[in-house]
Amino acid sequence: MHTLTRTETGEPFMESVEGKVVWKKLLIIPLFIFIFAFCFFASVHQFWTYEPEQYNFSPSLQTAHAGNTSAAPKDKRKVIILLWTWPFGQRFNFINCSELYGSPNCHFTVDRSWSQKADAVIVHHRDVCWNTKGLTQQPRFPSQRWIWFNLESPSHSPNLGAMKNLFNLTMSYRKDSDIFVPYGKLQLLDEPQPLSIPLKTKLVAWVVSNWREDSRRVKFYHELKKHITVDVYGQQHLPLPRDKLLFTVSQYKFYLAFENSQHEDYITEKLWLNALSSGTVPVVLGPPREIYERFVPPESFIHVDDFASAADLARYLLELSDDAERYQRYFKWREWLKPVAGISWAMHVCRACHFLQTTELSTCLDGTFLKLLSFLKSPCWTLANPFGNSVCGFASFNQDQKHVVALLAEGRRF
Repeated sequence: MHTLTRTETGEPFMESVEGKVVWKKLLIIPLFIFIFAFCFFASVHQFWTYEPEQYNFSPSLQTAHAGNTSAAPKDKRKVIILLWTWPFGQRFNFINCSELYGSPNCHFTVDRSWSQKADAVIVHHRDVCWNTKGLTQQPRFPSQRWIWFNLESPSHSPNLGAMKNLFNLTMSYRKDSDIFVPYGKLQLLDEPQPLSIPLKTKLVAWVVSNWREDSRRVKFYHELKKHITVDVYGQQHLPLPRDKLLFTVSQYKFYLAFENSQHEDYITEKLWLNALSSGTVPVVLGPPREIYERFVPPESFIHVDDFASAADLARYLLELSDDAERYQRYFKWREWLKPVAGISWAMHVCRACHFLQTTELSTCLDGTFLKLLSFLKSPCWTLANPFGNSVCGFASFNQDQKHVVALLAEGRRF
């Protein structure tokens, strides 16, 4: 009787088993490659079909008419935005935001019955700062965005402490806001334009409505007028109809774009509209020069801080006035850039619409207003701040750090 040995039957059997194992392994490899490739191309497709930010500014859209702001939106893709109050009570027409940015339009409403259905609620600070009762009684769902909206400086933004734990997004002129809405911007031209300077027959103009003798700008003016003639328009000064502002200022070589208070990024229509849009050279008093240079070319303005005294500034303006070649250098940037001012409320809320449509937002913490001491320990520009711009954009909106520390030491709320 012949006994089967391993060499006679075991090896072929093992070879068969091992062959099947190898074959299964070979099948697993292409299957894994197929799954990986499918996931990869799916993610790439999603990335390339994601709509990038587009900002096609069109001033004519400011007059576009609004649709029905209370009916339910038909397009499921539309983000619903509730405007809690008309800013300063100024009603305006909502516009088609898709024409501005290329992203889907939003459904805007001022009907507060939509408060629980809205994706976002925009709240204008000055309209609620002394009465937040209606807001605090409203529940904010985890996925809902409450947007703190303010274009005023900290000096004119009372009762900031009442905003604690209400908001999770900020919208202001501050560049580190979640939603950046400046007073003006520069538009790049398609081709260079020939230099064109309005005829100048006068020297220095200043249009001012909020006159306070103890303010820095009024004190500086009193020193400046000792050395150079300044024509002042506004209350208790030379009359100036609103529709004559640009034409009147365009006749002056220089315009005093003096802000009513000095804070980071607080650069208002005094620069964008009164000076740049009228075609004159702005003499600015506000945040430091390097802040202005974030928004406009270095040789588009004259900063009072560049001079040791008002007398030195007056001397420079008089010299510049008599030197046409040097004066024209302040207009060189206009060959390629055009100032755009007078951005409407409708455009600001469209900016919020575009942000919400194109920005992936994780669930925020309850409120952006953390304790000021925590903010002081975690400056906005460092990675030490784990809360993102929504904290910095609001907390840093207060006065400079030394002033904040002084207020805290006094036990004051603001």
